[in-house]
Order: sequence, then C-alpha cells, then structure tokens
Amino acid sequence: MGTVMWEARAAEGRLHELIEHVRANSDPTASIYRTAEPDARVVVIDPTGRGVLDVPAALVARTPHAWAFEAVER
Repeated sequence: MGTVMWEARAAEGRLHELIEHVRANSDPTASIYRTAEPDARVVVIDPTGRGVLDVPAALVARTPHAWAFEAVER
C-alpha cells in the first residue's frame, strides 16, 4: 500500500477540534500539517496508507479528500 495524502477543510471555528481528532485517529508515523483560518485545512501524509477515518461531519466544511501515492526512484 502506498502513502496517502488526506486533506480536510475545517468547519468554521472548528480547526483545533479537527486537529485533535486527526491526532487521535491517525497513525503515529503520519505527518500532520495545517493552514491558517479562515479557510483552514488539515493535511495528513500517512506512510501506512490508512489516512484518517470516521471524521465527525460537524468538524469539516466538506467531505475530506484522500489520494494514494507511490514513491518514485530518483
């Protein structure tokens, strides 16, 4: 399984709650990034391919997106 990039736009005023949910529900090896309000987003780069599951709808402005990637040799 490849690396997954998972991205969600936080519902207004819910960025910190979304980050806490992602921290609690993503693999410990995953990297977590965020952008600033007002159009706040959370991105997870997960080498396990799992991403983030079961995000409460109230925390996101739209359905999260996920893309699978494979490493390319240099």
